[in-house]
Amino acid sequence: MARIAAAGASNEPPVSERLQKKLAGAGFGSRREIERWIAEGRVRIDGRVAQLGDGLAGGERVEVDGRVVRLHAPQPRLLAYHKNAGEITARHDPEGRPTVFAALPRARGGRWIAIGRLDLNTSGLLLLTTDGELANRMMHPSYQVERTYAVRVLGGLDEAQRQALQEGVLLEDGPARVQRLWEAGGEGANRWYHLVLTEGRQREVRRLIEQVGGEVSRLIRIGYGPIALSPRLRRGRFETVPPEQARACYQAVGLPAPRSAAPSRARRPARPGTARRPGRR
Repeated sequence: MARIAAAGASNEPPVSERLQKKLAGAGFGSRREIERWIAEGRVRIDGRVAQLGDGLAGGERVEVDGRVVRLHAPQPRLLAYHKNAGEITARHDPEGRPTVFAALPRARGGRWIAIGRLDLNTSGLLLLTTDGELANRMMHPSYQVERTYAVRVLGGLDEAQRQALQEGVLLEDGPARVQRLWEAGGEGANRWYHLVLTEGRQREVRRLIEQVGGEVSRLIRIGYGPIALSPRLRRGRFETVPPEQARACYQAVGLPAPRSAAPSRARRPARPGTARRPGRR
């Protein structure tokens, strides 16, 4: 009769983790971006081309674009950046336009992932993280993370237009609607409104207002999830998101908060104006 296995021993195979989730958690990109790399054949596991659905049990040799990558995830970081109009949310631009990534500090063991994009002519709050899973969930429409915008409309919006935006209109990529909308002042021909969306389609605010006959003259993102654009944060500057706010972001999308977002005692608030200027390293 075979002896009972020694305590602690197990014949069960090691638990594997999806390749794209592991790479995203290590800060190489958002899960959606890494899935595209896998589909393009840019990722290898132990010498073979990886496939969507592959898992990692630990100890495998993983390469991205021919370079071996380390899958040890450093403590994730979360930044708030005040984007200027005229900057692009991309790492490189063939037209030579300024990019938000030129203003950021070194990511130390990972790389910065923009949580949603802002188009060329939109300014305001841009969140960036080294945690690909956090970025993926905060951008995914299924998590219903709110994006808040201040929008200036030439001539304003009448009651019928405001009602249509909240009831929903049909865009070329499907139906869309504003979750909440309220007036925020203004003078002369321009009127300001604050509005909330729960998805981040390309130029969605501008297209929504154009669809009901309005004309956007200025657009600023003033909030993303539990993070609001700080009035102290000047355009072209960044600051580290405080631990309690970072923790709220993780909680909002059902992720455990990392140690770097744990509550701290007697923490002094960050001094304003200490972030680096664009282009400095």
